Amino acid sequence: MEKAQGESKDKNLAEVARGQFYKTPQGNEKPQEYYDAIKKKFAEERDLRLKYKPAGTNEYIYELEGDLSRYEIDPYAPAPSARAPLTDTVEVLFIGGGFSALLASAKLREYGVESIRIVERGADVGGTWYWNRYPGIACDVVSYDYLPLLDEMNYVPRDHYAKGDEIFAHCRAIAEKYDLYKLAVFQTTVTSTVWNDAEQVWVIKTDRGDTMKAHFVVCANGPMSKPKLAKIDGIEDYKGHSFHTGRWDYAYTKQDLSGLQDKVVGIIGTGATAVQAIPKLGAACKELYVFQRTPSSIDFRHDWPTDPNWARKLKPGWQAKRRERTLLATNETDEQKAKRSSISPEEKVRKQENANIDAMMRIHRRIEEEVKDPATAEALKPWYMLMCKRPCFHEDYLATFNRPNVHLIDTHGKGIHRITEKGPEFEGKVYEVDVLIYATGFDVQKTGIYNQIVGGNGLEINEKYKEGIRTMFGVHSNGYPNMFIMAGYQASFQFNLTDMLYAQGEHIAACVDYTRKHGYSSLEVTPEAEDWWVQEVINFRGKTDRNKECTPGYYNFEGEFNRRQDGTYNGGFYRYVSHTKEAQAAMEKYFKFRK
Repeated sequence: MEKAQGESKDKNLAEVARGQFYKTPQGNEKPQEYYDAIKKKFAEERDLRLKYKPAGTNEYIYELEGDLSRYEIDPYAPAPSARAPLTDTVEVLFIGGGFSALLASAKLREYGVESIRIVERGADVGGTWYWNRYPGIACDVVSYDYLPLLDEMNYVPRDHYAKGDEIFAHCRAIAEKYDLYKLAVFQTTVTSTVWNDAEQVWVIKTDRGDTMKAHFVVCANGPMSKPKLAKIDGIEDYKGHSFHTGRWDYAYTKQDLSGLQDKVVGIIGTGATAVQAIPKLGAACKELYVFQRTPSSIDFRHDWPTDPNWARKLKPGWQAKRRERTLLATNETDEQKAKRSSISPEEKVRKQENANIDAMMRIHRRIEEEVKDPATAEALKPWYMLMCKRPCFHEDYLATFNRPNVHLIDTHGKGIHRITEKGPEFEGKVYEVDVLIYATGFDVQKTGIYNQIVGGNGLEINEKYKEGIRTMFGVHSNGYPNMFIMAGYQASFQFNLTDMLYAQGEHIAACVDYTRKHGYSSLEVTPEAEDWWVQEVINFRGKTDRNKECTPGYYNFEGEFNRRQDGTYNGGFYRYVSHTKEAQAAMEKYFKFRK
């Protein structure tokens, strides 16, 4: 019963996330020429994108200054009230208040750490679930796996896929349970974090004039928390109303979107956010223009309310058991290892690619079946390998384009030419809209860090990373004692980010506990341990050119060249967790300590 309720519909997604992709049904194999022709089409579409926009993350605006700064203003809270600057010292300070901070804090509380401070630029905890409140927002990972600390909170989610408001409420409940509001500082942005070697503490400065100190600092602001805008000529010329999806303006749209019933709306972007918002917008507004550069892959979500009978029968520790099953599922058996080793690397890649193409062609068939206009259906087909861009799941997105008031403006890789005072312009035509919504995503930080961080080596961390990211587990970096990074690169890639955050939170808490119990003032990963992990990351990134072959997106830094170490650890989640446990059992081997 539990498998049917929580897992049966998600097997394919789990296989995709582990890199196994979909299995081609026996007898359905096609000639290799078929797959080669589709791969050629994938390459042509990638090159088309690169023809119009050069590879790299510089095609976006990240520093929203001047008139553009309004796209970062918090619409959910009043302006911060004046307060005296803080100059105190805490044991552990988290930069960011999302799942990373909440999970690690809960584990630290188990070890008896009392002095924990969250510094968050939003007005509450929640991270991405605080900022993102757009219509239709929901998680695309099963709620029983994604929402953290369900055992500890004695809570069962309402639906198979949790909606945004429930997740945000759950975050606040966690903060209450673990008494994290007591020292928290909200509507505050950290501007610098500098190691004071004489005092063995971090000195943290903020935009509110604070000069706080902390024995341990955890960078928990995540790799994607800052809105970005596409570089489009004339973006500041538009005279209508506009906002970013990460700062949804309900004062304008109204909570039920009734404020849009007589409005012509334009939305730029068709990624994971837009896929959820567009069906709601299409049903609410007078006219909707969807400006697409690259289509998303749209698979079925298969959502349903949680069965109360199933929930009632759950035993304490049920979520921990689910996590354990997920972890063990990523550990190959001897039989699986033998089978894999019997296949040449080239044949393995070929089989994976062919199965991936079969999966994408199934998605194409769904588009053809659901979208009535052939030209629109063709424009909505993604031509790239599954997982080149974040896969999306929705029951109503495709059918929304059958509405007479919804219009797809497919730019076929070009993007919008410019924005006039009346609206976006593409190929000489201006689309006049009353409101323009930017679904252009978030700044992807390669370090997972936004503020200036200067370690005991005197180096700002981005300066150290200039020749390539160097960490152990994506968490520690030599030269930066008592500092931990969560959800950064060189950690294990997990489609369900919460799985990885659990592992990192437990590891960080164990490191802090060991340091405190042994009377040390600091721990720092050794150069040798860091070198070992960098090589592990390089070794497990494979021998393919997958990044270069993919259409540009945030998974591959918009097609930008990156060194083999500048990415995630692809040795499998089981192996990743095992390595962290080994380090915890032999701390003096991996770290140097100071009294």
